[in-house]
Amino acid sequence: MNNCRLLVAFLLTAMLATTTSTFAQNTKAKAAATPAPDTAKVDREYTMEATMLGYFAKDGARNPTLKANKGDKVRITIVNGEVMTHDIALEKLGVKSKTLQDKGTKTSITFVADKNDTYYCTVPGHRTAGMVGTFEVVEGKIGEAITAGQLPMKDGQPLNLNFETGTLKDWTAKGDAFTNPIFAQDDPSPVHEKDMHVGFAGKHFLSSGGTTNYKLTGTLTSVPFKVTQPFAAFMVSGGALQDTRVEIVQASTDKVIYHITGQGRATLQPAVVELQPYLNQDIFIRIVDNETGISQIPYIPNDKWAHINFDDFQFYATRPTFPNELKQKDIIILPPLDPVLNAGLSGVKAAQAMTPPKGFKITLAAAEPDIVKPICFTIDWKGRLWVVESHTYPVPAPEGQGRDKIFIFEDTNGDGTLDSKKLFTEGLNLVSGMEVGMGGVWVGAAPYLLFIPADFKTDKPTGPPQKLLDGWGTQDTHETLNSLRWGPDGWLYGTHGVFTHSNVGKPGAPDSERTKINAGVWRYHPTNHQFEIFAEGTSNPWGLDFNDYGHAFITACVIPHMYHMIQGGRYQRQGGKHFNPYTYDDIKTHADHVHWLGERGPHAGNFRSASAGGGHAHAGAMIYLGNSWPQEYRNDIFMNNINGAKLNRDHPSRAGSGYMVSHRPDFMAMNDSWSQWINMKYDPSGSVWAIDWYDKNQCHSSNPDVHDKTMGRIFKITHENDKWVQADLSKASDMELVNYQLNGNDWYVRQARLLLQERGGSKKVHKALKEILEKNPDATRKLRALWTLHVTKGLTEKELVDLLNNENEYVRSWALQLLAENKTISPETLKRLATLAQNDNSSLVRMYLTSAMLRLEPAQRWDVVDALVQKAGDKDDHNLPLMLWYASEPLATVDMKRALELSQKSKMPKHLNYMIQRIGAIGTDDAKKLLKDFNDRVGKRDHSHENHEIQALIAKVLGE
Repeated sequence: MNNCRLLVAFLLTAMLATTTSTFAQNTKAKAAATPAPDTAKVDREYTMEATMLGYFAKDGARNPTLKANKGDKVRITIVNGEVMTHDIALEKLGVKSKTLQDKGTKTSITFVADKNDTYYCTVPGHRTAGMVGTFEVVEGKIGEAITAGQLPMKDGQPLNLNFETGTLKDWTAKGDAFTNPIFAQDDPSPVHEKDMHVGFAGKHFLSSGGTTNYKLTGTLTSVPFKVTQPFAAFMVSGGALQDTRVEIVQASTDKVIYHITGQGRATLQPAVVELQPYLNQDIFIRIVDNETGISQIPYIPNDKWAHINFDDFQFYATRPTFPNELKQKDIIILPPLDPVLNAGLSGVKAAQAMTPPKGFKITLAAAEPDIVKPICFTIDWKGRLWVVESHTYPVPAPEGQGRDKIFIFEDTNGDGTLDSKKLFTEGLNLVSGMEVGMGGVWVGAAPYLLFIPADFKTDKPTGPPQKLLDGWGTQDTHETLNSLRWGPDGWLYGTHGVFTHSNVGKPGAPDSERTKINAGVWRYHPTNHQFEIFAEGTSNPWGLDFNDYGHAFITACVIPHMYHMIQGGRYQRQGGKHFNPYTYDDIKTHADHVHWLGERGPHAGNFRSASAGGGHAHAGAMIYLGNSWPQEYRNDIFMNNINGAKLNRDHPSRAGSGYMVSHRPDFMAMNDSWSQWINMKYDPSGSVWAIDWYDKNQCHSSNPDVHDKTMGRIFKITHENDKWVQADLSKASDMELVNYQLNGNDWYVRQARLLLQERGGSKKVHKALKEILEKNPDATRKLRALWTLHVTKGLTEKELVDLLNNENEYVRSWALQLLAENKTISPETLKRLATLAQNDNSSLVRMYLTSAMLRLEPAQRWDVVDALVQKAGDKDDHNLPLMLWYASEPLATVDMKRALELSQKSKMPKHLNYMIQRIGAIGTDDAKKLLKDFNDRVGKRDHSHENHEIQALIAKVLGE
């Protein structure tokens, strides 16, 4: 489901909100050269508003250069401009404010000006996004220079380019945005919100509608006039949108020689134009507002910044200097809205509107009333579709009053339509995930994970749903447990969103036997009934799949969308904190791109990002491993881009211990703004089935009346190479199922493995699988044999240890994961792992070794972790430095001295710093003494920058 939650979507409005900050410079008596509390007197004080767009002064300046004389006591205060985490720090001085979360809250840093520095936000990603500026130590008076200009003239009279006549004299208006555009005296004006500061010159300024009449559109054009000076400047503010702009136009050619927008704020700022090449030529000014700001989602606020403000065009003999000059590089402009070709089409018309690549076609397989609101589905060993109709979402029904249903659909003749439909069960409550196999149907229906035993000969339940786990949260009902899928290791995997808080355990279990999750990937074993977190973090993943090598990938929303999920990994979160407070940093996206445009945040790119993929919201994940589509698609991951109504396609390539994921051309556009594909899966023929929620509202709302409950579709994508087959692997013999492990279409591989897992294997099966593992030259076939041996209990620990000598890094890696499956290994095997950590040349193997250590008791990790952290070649790896920190962090509680010594040997960035913090967090006298002694030893070394940093950190940790 889409993660355009109302709360976060509101942040877009907040991010574009006007400044409410003050920006003052007060020269007072100088104080002592020591840090002072925020209430102390200071010589110079600055206050700025903090948003993801940057730090803003009252005069509109973004990331202004802050100045002070040497020795001045300075206080910089920030006011949080949005509901988001922000702070401010000085890079060289090392001072940092407390962290803000709520809009309108304040914090500050106070320091003595000594040298030039950089101020920035320390929240990961915020500095890169533009929250960074310069602090300068200067000599002499600090003030603003006054720059004088003159109004352009025509026929001996000054032109009304500052609107001080209170009229549109010398201007021509078209459309309705400039019918009554001149405002006087009041600041803010009647068309701006009351807390806004416009800051116009003189008595009048012009606005195309302000934040009140932002839906108005039109243009305003001045009379032509001669360029008599080499520079000009004017004041502008309003939307940072491509279709709200000021243009300077060469009159003789109608060529736009300069253009600029506002930067999404109300405060007018001067923009400077160089006109030297156009001296003595005629130009004119054109003010454009073609933006309505209307949201395509009824309950998401419109963009009130779809307007532009203008004032005071003047010529200058030399380039004027303004402390708050608005420069193009400081504006993050959004493109125009993507064209919406269709909306509200019939199922047949919707299929016809889609534009797949050459050689592919789209078939409408089913539509309302035969299918309504399909929220999840799977494909069984007969190629049939099991589909959940979601009638309960978004509000859970009282216990026993659920209305969700599970249907079984089948295409009996290969014409692409699902001509057979039967009801499996109904009366389920808030279903969000479903999988079939191992004797029944597995259903995610918060607060429960259910198992419905089934007779697959009659396709009927053989008993009521069994509550395997409870405690799944429902705080945000589009972030509940979802994307159920069988993993290659025989566990049932699923995902979970960040704004729903679950405390999962067997019914009746106390908290001590439960596991908390509020973002990440979880798994449940179907026979030993163990539940655990596989990896934690991200946002609201609603898509999970495994590639040819059994590596898990998920698709996410709002934050960057693509993650290779490593066992034990901790990943970037959309909100909240990691359960382990000593995480300190987390693994970021594995993609080298995002699917939204611009740098104003993910929500700002919705409906404006067609060229990048369509926007931030993704649903579904399918790594195509069929064998009938062109080879270029194999191992590519497909996801639906909900706001963009596109099927995005990314390509993972091996990089170090994991992957780098790049964008490939979008597979197709649905060309229908109501299209909302939830997931896609391939079948025995290599064709792909997709379920479509189909609704004009593309975002979650807890209001059930927002969602249309009458529509739904299922589509089929086929390539001209696809050959329809009817299959029923349940009728295959054990040896036939073994042979299916060699099939080019992974549907056969997965279904055959699942059936063998259910049957339990045999000596004959194990012998055949071991022959594939030993003799097949293809690593993927070796892995398939290995996984199937594992799920059928055909491997001993010794056999897995022997595989650590295998020439293939994927086989060695998976042997490691399976060895640590039960969280216990023998002392002999542990020694073998330590040798592997020292000698194996594969970063992938070292990653799996690290994951294995995370599953063992900390006291067993020393030798392996000690070897791994000294691998200098891994210091720049995307995953290993942090994964090794997660594995070594608990060692501080086992033997803090030894842990500190290990971290000093580590080649991983920040490992020593993190361990100092971790030992400091222990807080005992012994911990403090250890750090003080270490500080003394560091002090006797060379006076390098690194050693100074260590001593500063120890002092901070000890509160000195």
